[in-house]
Amino acid sequence: MARGTKTTEFLKECLSDALIRLMRDNEFKKISIKDIVNTAGIGRATWFRNYTSKGEALTFKFIQAWNRWADEHAIAIRNRFNPSNASDFFQFNYEIKHILQVVYDADMQSAVYDAFYQVMMPQHSTDAKECYQVRFYSYGLFGLLDEWVRRGFKESPDEMVRIFYQMIEDEGK
Repeated sequence: MARGTKTTEFLKECLSDALIRLMRDNEFKKISIKDIVNTAGIGRATWFRNYTSKGEALTFKFIQAWNRWADEHAIAIRNRFNPSNASDFFQFNYEIKHILQVVYDADMQSAVYDAFYQVMMPQHSTDAKECYQVRFYSYGLFGLLDEWVRRGFKESPDEMVRIFYQMIEDEGK
């Protein structure tokens, strides 16, 4: 019998959460699928039915976290970035900084970018300008986030928004 979408997403998130818990105390490369499924209390088949890599599990976690946060904050447009929603972007990432730090400590920041890109990339778009704009914001914002994480979130989300706006203004001159 096929599982429902909510059940599948729940199990996938349980596996992702187990991976993140294990990453806090173990070297990422040494964490086995067996370790993950045992920690999650879920069978191995569930892992292999849903994921092809540990990075994919991390990416899923970030997408789920964003969608949940966007629901909680009534974010209507969650797959588009423009300067007016920079505050949402930085506030969300600040609230999940404990997860981001664990992922960065494991040198798996590519999972963060993959999640961000999957959320932002328009589905089935043939409009070149739209595709370039999404790619521009994806790389640019990821660069800001990457530096912010590496600096230990020394700036507040509001300070990051100000930095972002300053960068846009400086580029326009």
